[in-house]
Amino acid sequence: MSSEKFNNFYQNWQIFKLRRSQWSLETYDFGYQRLAAELNRLSARVGDTSNLILDHDLDTYYLMDATLLKIPEIPKILSEIRFISQINRLRSDTTPKERSKQITLAGKLRELNHDLAINKEVGLSNNYYGDLSRKSSEHLTNFKSVLEHLTEQLDKLINPTALVEYYAYLDGSDRVLNSSFELWDGTLNELDFLLQKRIDSFVAKKRIISIVVLTTLALVIYLLVSFYRTVMQTVFVLDASVKKMTSGNLDHKIILDNRDELGQLVGAFNKIADALVGANQKITVLNDRLKAENMRMSAEIDVTRKIQQMLLPKDRDLKEVIGLGIAGFMEAAEKVGGDYYDVLLHKGRVKIGIDDVTGHGLESGVLMIMVQTEVRTLLAYNEAAPVRFLTAINSVIYDNVQRMKFDKNASLALLDYQQGMLKLSGQHEVMIVVRCNGSVERFDTMDLGFPIGLDADIAEFVAEKIVHLHSGDVVVLYTDGITETKNMDKLLYGLDRLIEVIEINWQRSAAEIRQAVIKDVRSHIGEQKVFDDITLLVLKQK
Repeated sequence: MSSEKFNNFYQNWQIFKLRRSQWSLETYDFGYQRLAAELNRLSARVGDTSNLILDHDLDTYYLMDATLLKIPEIPKILSEIRFISQINRLRSDTTPKERSKQITLAGKLRELNHDLAINKEVGLSNNYYGDLSRKSSEHLTNFKSVLEHLTEQLDKLINPTALVEYYAYLDGSDRVLNSSFELWDGTLNELDFLLQKRIDSFVAKKRIISIVVLTTLALVIYLLVSFYRTVMQTVFVLDASVKKMTSGNLDHKIILDNRDELGQLVGAFNKIADALVGANQKITVLNDRLKAENMRMSAEIDVTRKIQQMLLPKDRDLKEVIGLGIAGFMEAAEKVGGDYYDVLLHKGRVKIGIDDVTGHGLESGVLMIMVQTEVRTLLAYNEAAPVRFLTAINSVIYDNVQRMKFDKNASLALLDYQQGMLKLSGQHEVMIVVRCNGSVERFDTMDLGFPIGLDADIAEFVAEKIVHLHSGDVVVLYTDGITETKNMDKLLYGLDRLIEVIEINWQRSAAEIRQAVIKDVRSHIGEQKVFDDITLLVLKQK
């Protein structure tokens, strides 16, 4: 039915588009109003028959629409018609614009009349209670009759020569107005009745829902209480058993007569207890083994640490070096570190070395001892050339690292000192030199060597740099455990701060410079954990 009405509307629209240029202004307005009214009726029908309607009590909705929107609109239109008619009476003629306005108002009245009839029809056909009074139908029929009479008079104005007397408008509009008041009163009474019915229906539904909810709630509470009592009985038994097991009685078994899921839970608990007994026995054996192993490893680490400390040069060894004041410091991050420094005096030659093995711990400590041993061995055999010296050390360390499968390497710098002249070789940190006039020089070692133990042959990378020292000159060697140490705010100590401390204290002795640097480093670290070995070596030309 809706499709048929849509097709009719579409045909009328096509006719309107084809003929509108041939019509007068009054005819055009009349045709347009009819199309608009037809479109509104089609929309209303689609809405009334749609499956998307949320409130199927359409009687209330349509009576409210008539009462609040449509009927109150009629007096407004009638007042405009009376006003235009009064002007025409005084002037004795009607302009085309006024005719057009009266035709438009007549179309609105006709549309309201049609909509009211549809509202009443839909309301009656969708009256759920079946007791909607037919009295309002009489008011609607009377209203429809007087309104059609008035609109017929207005329709005559389509003819430009037609004239309707003012008193005819006045009489017709009065009858329409009185009829609309009667229709409004009747519709309002019916609306009050229907709304009260809906309120009563909602109250009844609320009572039924409340009874169902309370009954369901009571049943749920009963089931929960019963289930709780059953579960808690089992929980009390399990709690008592757990306390006995935690006190050491792992052989205790739970006895419960339940054959439901709780009984299965108790059975599973007893199986876990049996498994714990076996696991506890294994853990005890393993724990004894771990204690013995830890004691052995701790003893080995202590021996390695003591060996490292024993290999470091003593104060008496440093004092034997003629022409240099020397002060050293080394502190491992763990019991065993990977840093190393040494000062060796052999047949008038002074060999100074500083080494930093990657990482720290036992493996790094072992590699450090290997490097120290190799340096002493080569020095004992009077090897002087830096290329052959570092190449030989690298060859031995590389073979040992591969054999022991260590993922380690070392940065090693060697200095040969003789009568105020230093020969520097090997890749390490930047060497700092503060001259006797307070100026600072930095010597980059990146191009003087290659990490020890990283490649089988490093001969092509080794080079030598000569530095001449004068009385009062200070040389500082260090590992990255100083420059890369962090405070609680994750800020690095840095090379620039190290140089600042040395610049302030360079006129003091080597031991005092060492003490000032270490004190400033510890102040920077604060309560932060130390993650790398710290090594410092200070040389001062006498």
